[in-house]
Amino acid sequence: MDGNRLAIDSLVTELRTLRLRSLESRSRLNKPPKLPSRKVLVSIVEGLSAAMFPNRLGLPDLTDEGIDSYVGHTLDVTLRELQKQVRRELCFTAPEGADPEAILRQAASVTRAFAIMIPALRRLIDSDIEAAYEGDPAAGSIDEVLVCYPGVTAIIHQRIAHVLYDLGVRLIARMITEIAHSATGIDIHPGARIGESFFIDHGTGVVIGETAVIGRHVRLYQAVTLGAKRFAKDADGHLAKGYPRHPIVEDDVVIYAGATILGRVTIGRGSTIGGNVWLTESVAPGSIVTQSRAHSEILSKKEAPVCRE
Repeated sequence: MDGNRLAIDSLVTELRTLRLRSLESRSRLNKPPKLPSRKVLVSIVEGLSAAMFPNRLGLPDLTDEGIDSYVGHTLDVTLRELQKQVRRELCFTAPEGADPEAILRQAASVTRAFAIMIPALRRLIDSDIEAAYEGDPAAGSIDEVLVCYPGVTAIIHQRIAHVLYDLGVRLIARMITEIAHSATGIDIHPGARIGESFFIDHGTGVVIGETAVIGRHVRLYQAVTLGAKRFAKDADGHLAKGYPRHPIVEDDVVIYAGATILGRVTIGRGSTIGGNVWLTESVAPGSIVTQSRAHSEILSKKEAPVCRE
């Protein structure tokens, strides 16, 4: 027992040294500010979803008379909690010595700006749900699409996160899309710009990068990647950040399962990209891109290679 105690004390000391070294390298020797809580962000997305879709994602026994009160209460609680998390991120990213009152005012301003966008979010998500219902013959109803489809879950998270990303709270935005990634296997960066009526069918393995731009009425299937072809470096040899490096997908495009599209290329309007295609060049509007047809030759016995000792 005493031996175990000594081993634990030694581990604690070594871990403390590593922790302080890490904080020193990031100029955080004073007590570092708290990060936003992933657990709380899960409840915030659930609250926003319930406020937008109270009959399906809210309480099970809502009455017509009580629904507006429920939505109002849910928004009030959720937006107050969002403001706390926004304040945490702003504290975390602020330089040392920043005015706490100024940070609090900024958090309130960000939250108000987000709240104003909630009706527009609902309209966008409605278009996504409708696209999923119309695009999948297996969908029995709009309600089924909303409560069952992982692509809809992922796009709800991304739509919320994208607004926050544009408002400057990019850590919270990234955490929200990673919550959806963990739940659905669909990885959409909050920075990606996605038009209305977006549908991801099945969805597992879909990856959409930060600077991707997707038009209206676009449909993707599972394992599609809209990624970067290469990563530029700055003068100091560090990876450059924020420059356009992901595809532009114009309106009315369909991209089938397993397709990989890399770099700042443009997929022209109305194009169809077949399954498992590897694409690093732009294609014109109305294009159909498929794999080369596989060829095989069967050698006759006479032509077959002979193994010799």
